[in-house]
Amino acid sequence: MMSCLCARRFIVVALLLYTALATKAYPAIANGEVTLIHMGDIHGHLVEHPNVRSDAKGEALGGLARMYTLVQNIRRRHSGTTITVNSGDTVQGSAEALFTQGEAIITVLNRFGIDVDNPGNWDYLYGTEVFLQQFAGKAARFHGNAIAANLYYDGSPYANRTGERVLPPYWIKEINGLKVGFIGYTASRGPQAVKTEITSGFKLTEGEAEFPEFIHVLRDIKQVDVIVVISELGLAANIDLSNRYPGVDAILSSDMHETTPRAIHSRTGAWVVDEGQDGQILNEMTLRKRNGRVSLVSFQQHRVTMDIRPDPEIDALVRKVRAPFVAGPEFVPGRWINPFNGTRLMQPIDTIVGYTDVPLYRSNFSDETMPAVIEGASHDFLTDAFRSVAKTEVGVIRGFRYGTHVAAGPIKTEDIYHFIPIGPLIAKGTITGHQIHRLVDDSAYACLSTDVSMGWTGGWVAGLSGVTLDFDPYGGRLNYASNFRVDGAPMDETKRYSVAGYYYKEDPQQINRLRVRDVEVLLDSDGNPMDAVEVVSRYLASLPNRRVTKVNLGLNRFRLLRKLPAPAYGNREIQPLNGVPVEQ
Repeated sequence: MMSCLCARRFIVVALLLYTALATKAYPAIANGEVTLIHMGDIHGHLVEHPNVRSDAKGEALGGLARMYTLVQNIRRRHSGTTITVNSGDTVQGSAEALFTQGEAIITVLNRFGIDVDNPGNWDYLYGTEVFLQQFAGKAARFHGNAIAANLYYDGSPYANRTGERVLPPYWIKEINGLKVGFIGYTASRGPQAVKTEITSGFKLTEGEAEFPEFIHVLRDIKQVDVIVVISELGLAANIDLSNRYPGVDAILSSDMHETTPRAIHSRTGAWVVDEGQDGQILNEMTLRKRNGRVSLVSFQQHRVTMDIRPDPEIDALVRKVRAPFVAGPEFVPGRWINPFNGTRLMQPIDTIVGYTDVPLYRSNFSDETMPAVIEGASHDFLTDAFRSVAKTEVGVIRGFRYGTHVAAGPIKTEDIYHFIPIGPLIAKGTITGHQIHRLVDDSAYACLSTDVSMGWTGGWVAGLSGVTLDFDPYGGRLNYASNFRVDGAPMDETKRYSVAGYYYKEDPQQINRLRVRDVEVLLDSDGNPMDAVEVVSRYLASLPNRRVTKVNLGLNRFRLLRKLPAPAYGNREIQPLNGVPVEQ
């Protein structure tokens, strides 16, 4: 009997002729319009926070109560013709999400009336059993009809279901005379920075086989009028897939945190958009089916600005959800336990733990000084904290895309949790200079390769403290970084250097997923392991006046030798969406 994988490959081969001949003109089944309300990459953000990037200049944006006001406004303007989509990375990214394993966010979003959802890579953070409870089946705690064509059971502890899909691959809605089909894609990888067994028993694919398979199913078998892909594969990969497989009308993308003020038109005619991050943007897209053809009527990216009146019901619910975490009568020291390392939350998350003269964030566009894909002030700050408290030569962190923006002024505990929402401890050990070199080069290839579908593995270039280097984005694998210096001296690739970074007890010989020697977990004065957030708080306490300054936070540690390529599709980009070609 043919295996599931072989069967899928057979289907893809059989569909090649179909996809080659497909056009944007389909049988005229119905005429009408549908408006898609697209949110996603909320990353646990319940309330507003500043955007200090050049496109916002420090104004506060976001907040789920304001976002819901916008959702309701769009529903009123397009009465009876809207479908609300949430696309991925929902239950991770904040203290409230971490300590409740996502339930704080789910409680609020269940009031939004979300029609369909596709989970993101960080939605697996709390393990497969929690994921199933939150997203799978009729009793799912998140009420969003989660779909994912590229998510399968695979071995223990689900060996008897290996090869089956975890979630339905598609969802169909009949609305305003149209039959609208949604194909869902989760990310192609789980949370790689955390302990290795988080997605044990699941397999996530790149969507290469499933993309043409379900275009055929929805178009030819289910006879839908409009096909919408909702995908956490990332904007670049979604454009790439759409360019190669015709038949999709729109792609609502997530994962890369890009903004698309102008919808991108793929070579096969699909309209592709992304939705930023942290609940600061809401997309509104109206499609029209007429005479067998689907066209874009309008697209708008709404910024969730402070002049929008918060919805009273959602605002009250957000306050209720946050009350046990912020200063007030409902906060109980030690009540909340970190599900990853067992440490307890001992102070309200709105406690001020320091100050900064330098905005702390990582999201600059590719044409700006210190582009986020290469370096960010927030990661410079965090690695400084790890290195200082651990008293090592080097601090290290993966190039996470998630985080928050901290404007010049107070730093609160909740800001640090937005930067570190995945529950690591901090440990120190030793690694070689060669490992440091490979860390930079491997992470660079994983976000700059021109093979955007298969070469990219999520995130940006790793962050370092105590190290400076020259960086050529056109250098190619093993040639991106050069002129490494540790504490001002040339780095010896054979020498062992002391290093500090993320640590999980399930992988006792790894720091930041690097194999290390002489591992030692940082302990407090009582001999208890210190959560990474506590380590950063202690670092701030050690600074003069608890203040991050331009003097003690050295930026531009990676000297960029050549500018990144110009944007490929008319919108400013954080990460070059076609990758960066190798040029010597």
